[in-house]
Amino acid sequence: MTVLDTRALNRATLARQLLLDRAALPVPVAVGHLCGLQAQEPQEPYVGLWSRLREFEPSALSGLLTGRDVVRMHLMRRTVHLVTADDAVAWRGRHDAMLRQRVLGVYRNDFDGTDLDELAVAGRALLADGEARTPAEVVDALTGRHAAPGRRALGEMVLAALVPVVQAPPRGLWRTKGGVRNVLLSSWLGRDVDPAPADAADPVGQTLVRRYLAAFGPAASADLRAWCGLAGLPAAVSALREELVSFRDGRGRELLDLPDAPRPDPGTPAPVRFLPAFDNAILGYHDRGRIIDDAHRGLSVAGERVVLVDGRVSATWSADDGTVVVTPLHGLSRADREAVAEEGAGLAAFLSDGGSSRVRIAGPPR
Repeated sequence: MTVLDTRALNRATLARQLLLDRAALPVPVAVGHLCGLQAQEPQEPYVGLWSRLREFEPSALSGLLTGRDVVRMHLMRRTVHLVTADDAVAWRGRHDAMLRQRVLGVYRNDFDGTDLDELAVAGRALLADGEARTPAEVVDALTGRHAAPGRRALGEMVLAALVPVVQAPPRGLWRTKGGVRNVLLSSWLGRDVDPAPADAADPVGQTLVRRYLAAFGPAASADLRAWCGLAGLPAAVSALREELVSFRDGRGRELLDLPDAPRPDPGTPAPVRFLPAFDNAILGYHDRGRIIDDAHRGLSVAGERVVLVDGRVSATWSADDGTVVVTPLHGLSRADREAVAEEGAGLAAFLSDGGSSRVRIAGPPR
């Protein structure tokens, strides 16, 4: 079985994630290809798409949100994702049990004696009028009938697990501040969540596997599980095995992939790319060594924005008063610093609507 080293996996990831070459794709096609973008920080997907698409205009994504073609909702890993409306409808039911269990994993004692199915019915009934409500408003309305859970636990269980909702604009619009206001998904889209088919081969899971590999592969079952939060999708993987190809990584793990998916030559040059907080190019794997050193792994879960140099996390970045500030994690060559400065200037212009191209690169860590 062919062994793919870290650099080969890195280049495959960059190609699948549209980070090797900016893609000339419409925004909804890109969001669909990426299986959504993690979006608990509402403005971060704009940077993620700017780094991946040619001539990306923020208004295009804002228009998709107001036009209800993409939505913000709890999905993979119980985190807020920006996904296409079609994927929201197709995938939400497959994530139900995982979402419920993840909330219980944090607040299990709060729900002792609570009938969760009854709570789900009450939550749906409350939101059935299609009105957008804040979490506090939902909790206030339900607390009288379900007083046992704490307020935070009750809100998260209803809105992140039991009831399929979307976070309505202006939340997530470009340069717009807006609190979380929840609307029943079926009211917002005019169609309900697809029911999970009673099929042992898990057809929805098979779609998730194929889509994941197209955007993240080659990958191990543990990587798939880390991305979606589901329990590895064993039935789906088993059903697809004959159409997949297998590799090994340097640790001996089996990696699965689509046979015709891009696996660039490991020597392919990789441009500097600025990634937003919580980007799935990093978080979409259990073994993140293909893109980030173990010593810096904590950055990816702490919400640090990072810079890829030669395909690997090599710096963090922030934006301050029109200036992109880059802090290297190790020494950078003069050529790399120049490339970081050039890409950073483009990002500064994007973030400031052309008002600034200032970049400041700190010295290497001591």
